[in-house]
Amino acid sequence: MKFSYLPELIAAPLYPLLAWQGRHTRAVTPRLPEARDLAYGVCVSASPPVDNLRVLGIGESPVAGVGVANYKEAITAQLANALAGKLYATVEWQALGQNGARLSWARPALAALRQTQAQALPVWDVILLAFGVNDTTSFCSARSYRAELQSLLDELQTMLVPAGFIILAGVPPMQVFPALPSPLRQVLGMKARVLDQINREMAASRQQVLHLPFTAKLQDVRQMAEDGYHPSALGVSIWAQELAKTFLQNRQEK
Repeated sequence: MKFSYLPELIAAPLYPLLAWQGRHTRAVTPRLPEARDLAYGVCVSASPPVDNLRVLGIGESPVAGVGVANYKEAITAQLANALAGKLYATVEWQALGQNGARLSWARPALAALRQTQAQALPVWDVILLAFGVNDTTSFCSARSYRAELQSLLDELQTMLVPAGFIILAGVPPMQVFPALPSPLRQVLGMKARVLDQINREMAASRQQVLHLPFTAKLQDVRQMAEDGYHPSALGVSIWAQELAKTFLQNRQEK
């Protein structure tokens, strides 16, 4: 990928300032907890259901329920709820998330989940992958991120039903995060764009893999949690509707 190392080249001479800004931001930003209730459930259409689906969410803090009150307000359950309403369906959902997780966390987490199950994991109609912020802030190399995503998608595609899809959530534009100062936000924004371009390319090269660009309005305080870093329940709800729309459009085209 052309210019994939540009963020690192720009960050190198600014490192002392960026490191100080990073430490200061962590010190003054409220630390919101993960959700503590059950990370799985069922959403049922208000009308008599005519379909059954399964949704798996894997990712960092939004999947783990950071910024909202519980897992029912987090992205996996909200996506399941949106699909239940649009498809008149019963939708089972499972969230596998961790605050601070990087993409490399996903495959070991899936292996650990398998060990806790009395039977094999089910196949899924929708698998949401929501990573990128922590890989951005840790300056994960483009090469490592691409290799890890390739391996993860290879595994996840064996866990889909024939008409199912993996949705790669767009990496947020960190240059507009309210909690981040300049120039840290601009440098992280460039790094986020590099990683999200890898998401785009990977989705374009694979069947059953979709990419949804990040569309939330981070400047709208109603869509952000109190820390200025995570989406609020409203922000998650809007995101879930966009994810459901992306799935339905591509499902109908098949």
